Amino acid sequence: MRTYRYFLLLFWVGQPYPTLSTPLSKRTSGFPAKKRALELSGNSKNELNRSKRSWMWNQFFLLEEYTGSDYQYVGKLHSDQDRGDGSLKYILSGDGAGDLFIINENTGDIQATKRLDREEKPVYILRAQAINRRTGRPVEPESEFIIKIHDINDNEPIFTKEVYTATVPEMSDVGTFVVQVTATDADDPTYGNSAKVVYSILQGQPYFSVESETGIIKTALLNMDRENREQYQVVIQAKDMGGQMGGLSGTTTVNITLTDVNDNPPRFPQMIYTKNVSCLGFLCLGCFKYVTSSPTPHPKLLDFEKKKVYTLKVEASNPHVEPRFLYLGPFKDSATVRIVVEDVDEPPVFSKLAYILQIREDAQINTTIGSVTAQDPDAARNPVKYSVDRHTDMDRIFNIDSGNGSIFTSKLLDRETLLWHNITVIATEINNPKQSSRVPLYIKVLDVNDNAPEFAEFYETFVCEKAKADQLIQTLRAVDKDDPYSGHQFSFSLAPEAASGSNFTIQDNKDNTAGILTRKNGYNRHEMSTYLLPVVISDNDYPVQSSTGTVTVRVCACDHHGNMQSCHAEALIHPTGLSTGALVAILLCIVILLVTVVLFAALRRQRKKEPLIISKEDIRDNIVSYNDEGGGEEDTQAFDIGTLRNPEAIEDNKLRRDIVPEALFLPRRTPTARDNTDVRDFINQRLKENDTDPTAPPYDSLATYAYEGTGSVADSLSSLESVTTDGDQDYDYLSDWGPRFKKLADMYGGVDSDKDS
Repeated sequence: MRTYRYFLLLFWVGQPYPTLSTPLSKRTSGFPAKKRALELSGNSKNELNRSKRSWMWNQFFLLEEYTGSDYQYVGKLHSDQDRGDGSLKYILSGDGAGDLFIINENTGDIQATKRLDREEKPVYILRAQAINRRTGRPVEPESEFIIKIHDINDNEPIFTKEVYTATVPEMSDVGTFVVQVTATDADDPTYGNSAKVVYSILQGQPYFSVESETGIIKTALLNMDRENREQYQVVIQAKDMGGQMGGLSGTTTVNITLTDVNDNPPRFPQMIYTKNVSCLGFLCLGCFKYVTSSPTPHPKLLDFEKKKVYTLKVEASNPHVEPRFLYLGPFKDSATVRIVVEDVDEPPVFSKLAYILQIREDAQINTTIGSVTAQDPDAARNPVKYSVDRHTDMDRIFNIDSGNGSIFTSKLLDRETLLWHNITVIATEINNPKQSSRVPLYIKVLDVNDNAPEFAEFYETFVCEKAKADQLIQTLRAVDKDDPYSGHQFSFSLAPEAASGSNFTIQDNKDNTAGILTRKNGYNRHEMSTYLLPVVISDNDYPVQSSTGTVTVRVCACDHHGNMQSCHAEALIHPTGLSTGALVAILLCIVILLVTVVLFAALRRQRKKEPLIISKEDIRDNIVSYNDEGGGEEDTQAFDIGTLRNPEAIEDNKLRRDIVPEALFLPRRTPTARDNTDVRDFINQRLKENDTDPTAPPYDSLATYAYEGTGSVADSLSSLESVTTDGDQDYDYLSDWGPRFKKLADMYGGVDSDKDS
């Protein structure tokens, strides 16, 4: 038994345009364009069969740029298996499905959710299918259909350039091609007139015209003259919809320039020209306006003193004339130019444009090199004075006689330092210092053989111990700062003091080089490790110059190929076969051991002399303040001041606190100073004793020498001696010392001492 089932696909297009029946090239097994049924057949409930039919689907259209508030309706998908009980589910897939196009899975309604732009995508290919919600199996085969976006006129024509530039010859015939403009429209050219562009001219008439279909701009006016107007601005419009009302349009600007053609004969505004020329220099026709087709004549120097008036006939003509303009007349014209030269005060003129002089480098100061000459070209013939521009001779090597222009030296020259001297000489009118002129002066210093040749480099070579006689060990080259005319010719020889008995010889190669050759077979570096060869180098110029250079030759041990291996003299006998490296290591160890012993001894000695710092009262770097002013003359028990004069009063059992008591030294007794001892002698004696005393305090301690001097002629004014004498002191003599001691005389004169009281 055959079962028939039906699957319907209905489309309602949301636009007034009818559905087109344009067949697609692709055939699908699906639904017809119109409402038709597909016959389905099946043998059991688990297997679906159908009678195959092929249908050609139509295209379906949607309007682009839809502006409605609701989604744009596309169509409806329906199957004859749909009972309306929600057992079927409709699925949409393909371009934009689920995003741009959505389907109601229950009703099969398809809608567009966004505004569509045909210029972005003109065609969408979709696939539709109905499946059983419970089993998930399709109840109808998948069908494919196409949605084509229907174009609207929403794009205006756009020119390929915003501004066009073109040229056309003046006097061109009507219809001469100028330029072609092009505009494009993004709308669909296959549907309607949305993309059909028509060109028109908005500005530029009646001079130019444009072809409506091609956009070609042509001339529209005869005899357009560049001399009257050269620039034109043309505005072209491109309008779609075939130029009909309601179409969109765009514009562009075309700048057209008329190029010149030879259509005007030359004409002088007047027949005679008169020009007064006061400018100095050369007469060239550029001093006045003219037109000429002939080459520029040779310049001529203007000179009022020679000629005051010049008369010229000037002709202007066109060598190439277009035949169509011959009717305008002869293409040439002539005029007379009268030039009047005015007299002006001209600067001095030198007899030459530049001077070249020569002088030998051994020339003495004030040697004349040559002279320059300048004259005033005016009729007055004003006298001229000369000077050297010191900006070109900063070192003042040259000078000039201001009256006659003689050039002479003011310093000695040296060609090897500077070969050419480029200076500038100034000539100035004495009566008018503003009038001056300059001339370059090139002075070449000629060479004199005043430099001796010398070695081109420092030569230090070697000779192998097993060298043979007449063996070349070094090639010598020389240089000379001089530059003789015939070139350098050097000669080489051993110095006279080394010529006899030398172990080497010099071979002059006669090409400004020489070779050092061995003179014997074999050398011993233990006997002589280095040879110094004095070589005399002489030139061949006058006067002959020579110098002596020294070549150092070291004797070295070499391999059998003559390659140097060692040049140091080794010991003749190596103990126990030790190598040189081993000997160096042993010597180094011995030196390190000796240095260690010396340092240890020095540190031990210094440690013995180091003072013992037992308190903050360290006399090495402190001056101890006892803060005891004493009781004056009344305090006779505080300190025995007499001990300052008698160092023998020091107690014998007191030791120094600033020395570590490793060894016991007896107190050093110093002799008592004599009453007539000079202070300087006393201090020097005590200083010498402290320097030689191993028990003396450190160098930065405070030393007391216990000497107050021998006193003044007036004796001591202090009462400190009162502690050592029992007698009274008489102070009456203070009254005789003058008014400065009056108060002191009043205090002590005629009054008993404190001791008596």
